[in-house]
Amino acid sequence: MVLPRHDKGQTFREIARSDLVGQVAGQLYAAITEGRLKPGARVVEAAIAREMGVSRAPVREAARLLEQRGLLVASPGKGFTVRCPSAGELDDIYGLRINLETYAATLVIERASDAELDQLAGQLERLRATAAEGDVARTVEEDLQFHLMICELSGNRRLLRVFTDLADEIRLIIALIEQIFDDPQRLADAHIPLMEALIARDKARIAREMDWHIGVAWEQLRAHYDDEGRVDEGPN
Repeated sequence: MVLPRHDKGQTFREIARSDLVGQVAGQLYAAITEGRLKPGARVVEAAIAREMGVSRAPVREAARLLEQRGLLVASPGKGFTVRCPSAGELDDIYGLRINLETYAATLVIERASDAELDQLAGQLERLRATAAEGDVARTVEEDLQFHLMICELSGNRRLLRVFTDLADEIRLIIALIEQIFDDPQRLADAHIPLMEALIARDKARIAREMDWHIGVAWEQLRAHYDDEGRVDEGPN
């Protein structure tokens, strides 16, 4: 998916006529992951179409694509809104992530070659470089790719399938975390202890590091929900 840059004076930029749906989806995706469209925000088709210089049809089709990816929610008579996971959904996803990724990392220690760990280290460097550039949308993708690679290197196909099924929800949550902390470099660097534990092939250490890495993000994000499990004004 193409992730175009935008001018600070507007949320969306006018796009070319080729592959309209893909380009519109790319801009909507970037707006969500960068926090310009916040959780619960309505996707106003007419306004977006006008700003992009297209008809409403490609905007609607793009919104349907992002609905399939779990980033938007369609409501009868209200159109699309940016999905905001409930506190309960957050608990379910993070509880599963800690167990799934800790197990995956343990398998990586047992099975991955040094060359494969070098590839993972290369992905971490791409994540850190992207964060340094300040490209939030790409940073979200590189962050997700790092965790996906851990699952791939585990050699457990069923585990990888479970993670892949969760990928879009995890992508949205990573985007929310980026908006809360507003420091992509610090978040990228938080992956370094994971990499060090994997290189050391230390199972006890990777369990602690994975619990901290995912658990702290869980707690920080959970703090932005009110007592009834709804997001409190959305991350700033």
